[in-house]
Amino acid sequence: MSNNRGVAYIKPGVVQVQNIDFPKLELGKRKCNHGVILKVISTNICGSDQHMVRGRTTAPEGLVLGHEITGQVIEAGSDVEYIHVGDIVSVPFNIACGRCRNCKEGKTGICLNVNPARPGAAYGYVDMGGWVGGQADYVMVPYADFNLLKFPDKDQAMAKIRDLTLLSDIFPTGYHGAVTAGVGPGSVVYIAGAGPVGLASAASCHLLGAAVVIVGDMIPERLAQAKSFGCETIDLRTDASLADQIAQIVGIPEVDAAVDCVGFEARGHGHDCGHEHPATVLNAAMEITKAGGSIGIPGLYVTGDPGAVDEAAKLGNLRIRIGLGWAKSHSFHTGQCPVMKYHRQLMQAIFYDKIQIAKAVNVEVISLTDAPKGYQDFDKGAAKKYVLDPHGMIA
Repeated sequence: MSNNRGVAYIKPGVVQVQNIDFPKLELGKRKCNHGVILKVISTNICGSDQHMVRGRTTAPEGLVLGHEITGQVIEAGSDVEYIHVGDIVSVPFNIACGRCRNCKEGKTGICLNVNPARPGAAYGYVDMGGWVGGQADYVMVPYADFNLLKFPDKDQAMAKIRDLTLLSDIFPTGYHGAVTAGVGPGSVVYIAGAGPVGLASAASCHLLGAAVVIVGDMIPERLAQAKSFGCETIDLRTDASLADQIAQIVGIPEVDAAVDCVGFEARGHGHDCGHEHPATVLNAAMEITKAGGSIGIPGLYVTGDPGAVDEAAKLGNLRIRIGLGWAKSHSFHTGQCPVMKYHRQLMQAIFYDKIQIAKAVNVEVISLTDAPKGYQDFDKGAAKKYVLDPHGMIA
């Protein structure tokens, strides 16, 4: 039997590549005949992983990380009918049964059957059902016929693998943020955050026909990356108000839609940028979004944050100015992206060269062994999306 390695969370600021059990087609003590075992081709470091590694969640020691997975099937359970050994597939980070009410309604991010604690599950993530993560050599995926997106041509898939690896989470998540914010042809959009999800959302806005995409961040390298594919940028370290800076770009101090790609570790703007204010982005979005506009919120907010700035925030209770949002008749959309709602269409956009998403988010391929350094560099604000290549199949 082959060996298996995985990237495990050890303690705040520390991950290690460890030897872990080779996956089996089992769920507890029963056979998982509906699952497959994948040889991992690529698996990405996500900003959500970084929250855990910073110690900002209740993630347990030893948790094998990784919910962004692309792989090749090496074993299939007896109940798997449409996915075959040798297929190259994208794995939605949402684990979904395909049988419950929510799955049948397309709400695969909140499946009712795969996590005993609450709706919704994911690989290698805190409070998401205890599923083993995919920052590994091999991983087991349940409900394979329902969950997996098979690439129609293996050679074509490997030629585009740097783009296709982003279909498991970051690209659909950024796109979902734009769609739920109501972005369409001619829209003026503000994207909060120029990390990988923010950049993916900005690129998605272009794909959806936005006229102007404005990206705000505090890291110059990330703003330069946003500018490299046609975005306007705002440096949030300056003391000028966000509204005034938007007015300098589009002539008025408001946008049609806003997308929060930052989440609960948000920091204040201007002179206050050194201090954490978890409601900053949400409140700023309400200030600059037009009356009747929408705010998409793919940025992560949690119910348990041991490192929060106050006792309320530790439970996810934030000082949100909801009265302003109510007065302006804003719509808000939160929660995990239901990846399967979008991934096939976005795959086609990649194959037919309608978007260069790997270039937009600045993919850098590294080995599984180098994952700890990737986490360190990402935590320092590197303007890159780190993609792990466990078997050297990409590089």
